[in-house]
Amino acid sequence: MGDDVTEFDQTSTEDLRDRAVELARQRWDLRFFWRLLRLIPAAEAAAGNEEASEASVAQLSGFVYEALSAETDPDVQEALRPVYVQYLLDHGETAEDVAEDRDAGAT
Repeated sequence: MGDDVTEFDQTSTEDLRDRAVELARQRWDLRFFWRLLRLIPAAEAAAGNEEASEASVAQLSGFVYEALSAETDPDVQEALRPVYVQYLLDHGETAEDVAEDRDAGAT
């Protein structure tokens, strides 16, 4: 990979970004886009933009929430249910925690 990488030394970052994004679009490579989204806050922090990094996390989580909220097909939501449950379990949440939060929001 080392020699291949040096071939891009004369290519601008903007051109590299445009080519990579276009290739990912053509290939429907959601993993690439997800990787970029996950790396943006860290890249902003590395560039010294701490406030932008925090804002990116909030903005990206908002985008994901909107995408999930826009998906109204109950079958799709049910198919995602195990992912939600596993995430909550992985982070120490219980069904009781969820029920308490739900009940607190209803008052």
